[in-house]
Amino acid sequence: MKRIATIQDISCFGKCSLTVALPIISAMGVEACVVPTAVLSTHTMFSGYTFRDLTDDMPLIMKHWQQEGFRFDALYTGYLGSERQLSIVSDYFSAFGTDGGVILVDPVMGDNGRLYSGFNESFARSMGRLCSSADIIVPNLTEAAFMLGEDYVGEGYDEAYIRELLKRLTGLGARTAVLTGVSFKKGSIGVMSYDSESGEYFHYSHEKVSKSYHGTGDIFASTVVGALMNGLDLPRALTVAADYTAACIRITAEDPDGIDYSVYFESLIPQLLKMLGRQ
Repeated sequence: MKRIATIQDISCFGKCSLTVALPIISAMGVEACVVPTAVLSTHTMFSGYTFRDLTDDMPLIMKHWQQEGFRFDALYTGYLGSERQLSIVSDYFSAFGTDGGVILVDPVMGDNGRLYSGFNESFARSMGRLCSSADIIVPNLTEAAFMLGEDYVGEGYDEAYIRELLKRLTGLGARTAVLTGVSFKKGSIGVMSYDSESGEYFHYSHEKVSKSYHGTGDIFASTVVGALMNGLDLPRALTVAADYTAACIRITAEDPDGIDYSVYFESLIPQLLKMLGRQ
């Protein structure tokens, strides 16, 4: 059985980060090992949430894992809350990112042209340095702009612009860059990737659902890394992840009594497994 270590926070209510990554990766037939960076009572869409910082525990977990001789087929990071955590994660990459394993970084730090609360341009530059150690990075357009230190362009761009942006992202050091939330025509949205070693681009889009929800980026990234561990190549993994995420958004939006804090990813796990050929 393949084994993934995923490093991100736990929001006890709200379906994001580890409470998304753990069930999705496990359902895909992959062992999911977790390094919790913080524990929150809810995700940050809610007000008044509690927050317990676990930064000091991260090196201790790493040391114990090294003593036990654990090995991982993939390392996958999501939301990281400080530059100190980025530095510790870099140590995890050095300790466990060997023997042909995959390192995937989802540089969660902003959307719609703005950084999330608590982040600044210094953090974005440090995130860019962490991405230099990754095999695959999956930023959205906002995160890409901040890591590259350029203005955010959220609409009115063409494919040539996205291709150049992807090349610049791989210039940070990762072999492959994937941009999420890419749209070349009204009513559609998707992903585009660039492999700097082969020089190949890949683009996939689907119909855009008019609503957005917290945690869908975590669903996408978790599905990508799980699909890779199931033997899919990256273009196919991106396609499966995009379709699954879109389907989760769609069924939630179509439910008149639906929740507004995340999506019904659980009910579509059987569909995800069919996409993988596991059912």
